[in-house]
Amino acid sequence: MHDDARPGPWRAALSTIPALLVLLLAVAQGTSELVQARMLALGEDTWPGYAELRKDPQPPDCDPDAIGAGSEAPKTEDDALLDDLFGEEDGAPSEPEAAPDAPAPSEGGDDDDLLDGLFGDEPEAGPSAAAIEAAKDKCRTAHADYAALITRITPTVRVYRQVDHFLSAITNIGRSSARPSLVFLIAICAATASAVGAHISLRPVRTTRDAQVSGALQLLVNTIVALSCIAHWRIVSTSGVEGGEPWLALVWATGFLAMAGFALRDVWRPPADLEEGGTFGGALLTVPLYVSMALISAVWFLGIEWHPSGIAIYLDKLTEHSALYLQVGMFVWAGMLLKQTRLAQAVFDVLRPWSMSPEMMAAVVVLAAAIPTAYSGASGIFVIAAGATIYEELRRAGARNQLALASTAMSGSMGVVLNPCLLVVIVASLNRQVTTTMLFGAGYQVFLLTAVLFLIVLFLTRRAPLHIAPWSEAIAPTQQALMGLMPYALLMVAVLGVFGLGLNAWLDEHSAARILLVVLLAFLLWEGGRRSKQGGESTYPRLRDATTETTLHIGALLALMGLSVAFGGVIERAHVMDMVPEHLGGPLPTMALLTVMLVLIGMVMDPYGAVILVSATLAHVADRNGVDALHFWMVVLVAFELGYLTPPVALNHLLTRAVVGQDADDPDVPEGAGFWYRHERLLLPVTVMATALVLVAFVPLLMA
Repeated sequence: MHDDARPGPWRAALSTIPALLVLLLAVAQGTSELVQARMLALGEDTWPGYAELRKDPQPPDCDPDAIGAGSEAPKTEDDALLDDLFGEEDGAPSEPEAAPDAPAPSEGGDDDDLLDGLFGDEPEAGPSAAAIEAAKDKCRTAHADYAALITRITPTVRVYRQVDHFLSAITNIGRSSARPSLVFLIAICAATASAVGAHISLRPVRTTRDAQVSGALQLLVNTIVALSCIAHWRIVSTSGVEGGEPWLALVWATGFLAMAGFALRDVWRPPADLEEGGTFGGALLTVPLYVSMALISAVWFLGIEWHPSGIAIYLDKLTEHSALYLQVGMFVWAGMLLKQTRLAQAVFDVLRPWSMSPEMMAAVVVLAAAIPTAYSGASGIFVIAAGATIYEELRRAGARNQLALASTAMSGSMGVVLNPCLLVVIVASLNRQVTTTMLFGAGYQVFLLTAVLFLIVLFLTRRAPLHIAPWSEAIAPTQQALMGLMPYALLMVAVLGVFGLGLNAWLDEHSAARILLVVLLAFLLWEGGRRSKQGGESTYPRLRDATTETTLHIGALLALMGLSVAFGGVIERAHVMDMVPEHLGGPLPTMALLTVMLVLIGMVMDPYGAVILVSATLAHVADRNGVDALHFWMVVLVAFELGYLTPPVALNHLLTRAVVGQDADDPDVPEGAGFWYRHERLLLPVTVMATALVLVAFVPLLMA
């Protein structure tokens, strides 16, 4: 990311405002749906049968006084049956009209006798009096019901249902626009991230050679993806198939063409603050990860299959779960709002008086971070939001730099299996064999396992004895610090109460994204009001900064997710999984092979794109070899987290570096330090998660 990564005011307005509108529409849609559901329930309690009052009824089209006279005479059941048997329409003559000079048909003919014998009835001249009276009663009842319904639609009901209809319209707009909203969000935010060099890469751009090499590859790849989207649009728009939204392919193309334009700028005129020179090998490390995935996809779809629209087709697959991926954007926004509040500092104010040893502080921080990670939807999002604060506080507590980096990268790893993590929700939505209840239930056991392992490794690798301040010294300042947390607690209880008691929407996997946004906005407004009274900064600048930063991170994350899906499509179409024998000799050897493959996938792909790939490929391998679906997906989640902490990519470490602002060479490594302490930032997380993965993968099979 360039040093001038923060967009200017006009650039921020062009990108932030549209992204903000998309996110607000998603929040409004979900909230209006909750409010409308509550209004329906309240309306039913207030006016029984409210569903019938939601629209004006149509008056009956019958006249009881006209029934039995002329064309209004009702037919008996026998008449209707005869019409069906002989294919006659209502009101049509049963026989052709005789000519004026034709002899009248004889009465009691063979056909009449046959029908009389069949139904046991004598021929009648018309409907019976009982049938006429029954029809009149039915018509009078319809008129009475209509009059009663009109009477019940009072002015109060009309006002109430107008609000109901308004909320219903917002809900329908939000649902119908979910796919376009996601595509617009990715296109705008990814282009913004390209404009300021905010895409995720192994190493930031430092030299002019870095900018030129990275920019050239981005120019090539973004142009190829844009052309693929145009090819997809031409095919879909000329296919004659109704439905769908082929114009969205042009939105994708516009976004990638804008990204290509910014890449051309970097090649033609690199940023002035970069160093001169640089090596080609080092420059390759600055190429964004999404570019690598797109390049592999382009080689396959263009060089091997000659399928120009292939990348665009798999990009479009991302929108099949648009509501879930819009939640990723909302969670990122929530994370950036959290970063702008003082909540993290207030929590550390409670911990500081205890003067814990660095290892103890790291343990408390990493274990406590599991809860906000579960609500942020992914470990990477939490690292982006709170990583800088965690690192600084651990260093202030005396933690060595390697331990602080390791703990920061791992701070989001343990909570991905806890309720209401969005990643688990996506797993359940893609696989009917498991539910969120099953996954979260097993997830708590996995969390306890990883927590115990983390504590053991910290204890064994400590550099000094564990210590903590005496109770008598720490309790008073702790109580004072807890008072600083009280306003946040009260605001959270108030917001949760409004949603839970008022809208019957509790903080779970379905509503967490929207409720958290409201909670954090309440925090920011309260802090802004308090600062304004003291002559400090108001709420607006921090809200603006949080939203601007949100666009950059959404662009980087969702671009990586979209091209991860395309990369997964290459693996799927290359039939890599067909190389795996159908039967691997039982669950144990199957799990051994799958575990290795899952870690490799986690090392190179983002979690959401990887879940789609695994659902389409490896899940079937596990199923046909007798591996329980719940067991398999627990292994998947742990293996992914291990992959995100393992080189060469180590996504969580890359995000940690981005928020901490350090280079790859760590300072503060003591002279003569052993191998472990020189590489603790990598070895500590990998040791904990690898041990957890082995235990989760194989102990249940060995005990079965």
